[in-house]
Amino acid sequence: MKKIVWGLIIGGVFGFLVGLNIGKNKPILSNPFEDKVFSEKIKDTAGDVIEKSREAIHEATKKEE
Repeated sequence: MKKIVWGLIIGGVFGFLVGLNIGKNKPILSNPFEDKVFSEKIKDTAGDVIEKSREAIHEATKKEE
């Protein structure tokens, strides 16, 4: 019984850390608590803004049939 409890605890911690990495679109076995460099954060944010702007312009100029 003791082995099962330890297995559940260790598996839960490992699963939590892997889940953090999956949620951040990082490699599964990388450090989940590592902060991105500020320049990387800006590039990601700028890329998201550009993509959303492109979609909004495309939607606004789309021809309706």
